[in-house]
Amino acid sequence: MKVNGKNYRTVWMNNNSVFMIEQNLLPFQFEIFEAKTYLQTAKAIKEMLVRGAGALGTAAGFAMAQAFLQAPKTKFWKFIQKAKKEIEATRPTAQNLFYATNKVFQDAKEAQDPVGTAIKSAQEIADKDAEDSRRIGEFGNDLIKNGYRILTHCNAGWLAFTDFGTALSPIYLAHRTGKKIFVWADETRPRSQGARLTAWELGNENIPHKIIPDNAAAHLMQNGEIDMIIVGADRIAANGDVANKIGTLEKAICAQVFDIPFYIAAPTSTIDLACSRGKNIPIEERDPEEILFQTGIDELGKEQKILVCSPNSEAYNPAFDVTPAKFISGIITEKGIKIPDKENWYE
Repeated sequence: MKVNGKNYRTVWMNNNSVFMIEQNLLPFQFEIFEAKTYLQTAKAIKEMLVRGAGALGTAAGFAMAQAFLQAPKTKFWKFIQKAKKEIEATRPTAQNLFYATNKVFQDAKEAQDPVGTAIKSAQEIADKDAEDSRRIGEFGNDLIKNGYRILTHCNAGWLAFTDFGTALSPIYLAHRTGKKIFVWADETRPRSQGARLTAWELGNENIPHKIIPDNAAAHLMQNGEIDMIIVGADRIAANGDVANKIGTLEKAICAQVFDIPFYIAAPTSTIDLACSRGKNIPIEERDPEEILFQTGIDELGKEQKILVCSPNSEAYNPAFDVTPAKFISGIITEKGIKIPDKENWYE
């Protein structure tokens, strides 16, 4: 990702610290946050300074590496196991997070040098995530025709992965190879990742786009304004059911009604083979204040948090929903486009 002429990854580790683009400040401020301990990295994950499937996996892997660096010689593995549970408790729906914590833990557990191995394993997760995202862009670009108008939901671009992204990776490649495309970006309430993050990314790439209210997509589909839909995934069950940001399911249902291709873009590390179907995916519930309040900047550029709902009302804030495999045209992975219509479809 290039910002102000400089290349960045979304999250990276240098010495004992984990650095990340502070996504809660975007698009109004671009700042780098430094987490010096695994607990600070875990807090950053919980508070969504870093978010998105692949970026969560990378951050969690680095947090595990930090835990190995911090662990005392006495009760070393007890410290590590406690840290692992704390990291995993931050975002319970995100499969890549669990993939990363387990990989770093297992690799280090079997090594003569656990600390060095943990750091190496975490970096390998980050590098593979970036490469997988690049390959997803190549496979997904083949689906995009010149002149396509593409709808996406939430943010599955640079910021959601170590680099390149998933749902936006094919879009970036299509644009860079000269295809004329247009993107409809769902605002994605309540945290507005589409309006704040996806739109910011598309602007950096000079890709024509417009932000739309979440409930405008069906209208655009009905009027022939959308040619395809590409979204990301936070966890994919073994049968092909997909958990993604809340609001994805209704887009998939509308796409089927209006005969519009609906694609998921995700690396195979997002597939949870231990989860047989979408019904078994845990759905994170977040603070109701994310619905009741909105944050932005005033005319002086100062951040303001204001109540936008009835003061005496409560709110329910599920972060994800599950789209059944039957609504999905294909899953774009680093291994090609997979159709979840048979056993072992992911191989």
